[in-house]
Amino acid sequence: MDSFHAVVSTLDSWLWGWPLLILLLGTHLFLTIRLRFIQRYIGKAIKISVTKDDFAQGDVSQFSALATALAATIGTGNIVGVATAIAIGGPGAVLWTWFTGVFGIATKYAEALLAVKYRIKTSDGTMAGGPMYVLEYGLKMKWLGILFALFASIAAFGIGNMVQANSISTLVHEQFSIPTYVTGLVMAALTAVVILGGVKRIAKVNDLLVPFMAAFYVLGCLIILALTWQSIPNTIATIITSAFTGQAAAGGFAGSTVMMAMRYGVSRGLFSNESGLGSAPIVAAAAQTRNPVKQALVSSTGTFWDTVIICAITGITIVNTGVWTQGLNGGKLTHAAFGSIPVIGPLVLTLGLLTFVFSTILGWSYYGEKSFEYLFGKKSIIFYRLAWVVAVFAGSVFSLSLVWDLADLTNGLMAIPNLIALLALSGVIVKETKKYLWDDNLDLISEDETIDLSASKPV
Repeated sequence: MDSFHAVVSTLDSWLWGWPLLILLLGTHLFLTIRLRFIQRYIGKAIKISVTKDDFAQGDVSQFSALATALAATIGTGNIVGVATAIAIGGPGAVLWTWFTGVFGIATKYAEALLAVKYRIKTSDGTMAGGPMYVLEYGLKMKWLGILFALFASIAAFGIGNMVQANSISTLVHEQFSIPTYVTGLVMAALTAVVILGGVKRIAKVNDLLVPFMAAFYVLGCLIILALTWQSIPNTIATIITSAFTGQAAAGGFAGSTVMMAMRYGVSRGLFSNESGLGSAPIVAAAAQTRNPVKQALVSSTGTFWDTVIICAITGITIVNTGVWTQGLNGGKLTHAAFGSIPVIGPLVLTLGLLTFVFSTILGWSYYGEKSFEYLFGKKSIIFYRLAWVVAVFAGSVFSLSLVWDLADLTNGLMAIPNLIALLALSGVIVKETKKYLWDDNLDLISEDETIDLSASKPV
């Protein structure tokens, strides 16, 4: 087992090194240029995301699809991941994380557009979509779709389940001395109540949970910053200058180069918002929308909220406390930063992590089950959901170093077939964007291109 772990860890380090980072960031830049800086429509996209459309077809509202995607996306990466980037890459990593979010908006837009365009109607009349269907029906490469679904269904158990559950149980044990198995049982029960009700129940819970948790966390960070407002200008200046000059050693901090700030800022940003990994398009395909472009705009706001707003605020808050110079890393740095502000800091961190992580478990359960459904059909979903609940408890009580590395590896492997589809079908993305957005037909109901398999064969 140790040898297997060593191999997985080595592959993981190589995959999440420069090759994948360049491919992901390159795709962000390529699509930004091809789509004429689609980010300029973010205001319109936010407005659409909170506007109900009674004439659209799909399983859940556009906002519910966005909330579920945000539930899966906003997690430990927004808090602990940002802290890790700062600890290794210095304050400048915050700016590179922010840049990754800005350009990642284009990729999240493109993923959702293709997911809606190539979605199918299944045997029970519900929608199914995502990179696996795009690869099968858009590129006629079903084998690559199978690989994506396989990687996604495995990665979900790690990055979207056991790792998240472990972080909650560990935090609760450290803060309140509650045994990990107790937390595990409570989380498993709550998870079962939600996910056994299917995507509509998951969406309803996330409709309530996501706005609350995001607003609470952002407001808490802003209060912390307000209490230390005098140092904010110097903090922002430090972040900007460090991004391009590196950061000299200070206290226990070992020092960072520009390349380290860029690498860890970009990697944590990509890991946090998941633009290019192919996960969020799975739920985008279930959205009630008039045309692919409208939902694509809504989905693109996910990266905006996740990275451009929440990661940036987290980074500024951590750097502003000054504890990043003490040689701490990851979760320890996060605890020290928020703990430096009595009462408010620990409360924001604890409730932020609890809600962020639990919502991630719910969101990724849908990604995993739809990938599993693609591989084994509708009847397999109930088994996946039951296994998911068991994994929540297991993740709460067991050590997860191997699970984390394996999940990280399969998470990265998801991105490769998804990026192939995005680049190969970029012409389709531009054509649809021109038809509905650039030609000002955003409220036009598209000709129904949904592939209806409900009567031809069980799906």
